[in-house]
Amino acid sequence: MHIRVQQNAFDYGEECARFAAGRTDTGAVVTFCGIVRAPENAVLYRMEIEHYPGMTERALAQIAQSAIQRWDLHDCLIIHRYGPLTAGAQIMMVATASRHRADAFAAADFLMDYLKSRAPFWKKEITDQGTNWVAAKDTDEAALKRW
Repeated sequence: MHIRVQQNAFDYGEECARFAAGRTDTGAVVTFCGIVRAPENAVLYRMEIEHYPGMTERALAQIAQSAIQRWDLHDCLIIHRYGPLTAGAQIMMVATASRHRADAFAAADFLMDYLKSRAPFWKKEITDQGTNWVAAKDTDEAALKRW
């Protein structure tokens, strides 16, 4: 399991290639990359993401460990950025590796749901309409019930 919380950008293609390289017992690698998007009907100047170092990494490791225990994963990767980001910037990535695709897909989906709702990041949008802290959505919370 690999967890990285970082300010600088990452190369999605390089990360995917490195994660998949040399795996002879893995039949499936699933990846997902989240992109900063502007809110509806607003121009996003930037999104600022805050976190508590140490606490955030521990929380992400616990989420990843839950996925590893629940599915037959050979490995998983979580990268999440913090600091000021603009629309179109890569904000995060997950990757899962498993012998079979069903486990890799399910684990990646689980990771995304839990990272969206339970990872200790605080996001503030600065738009042409003012500043707004991004609140949790009911749909995000409802997605957790399936797990």
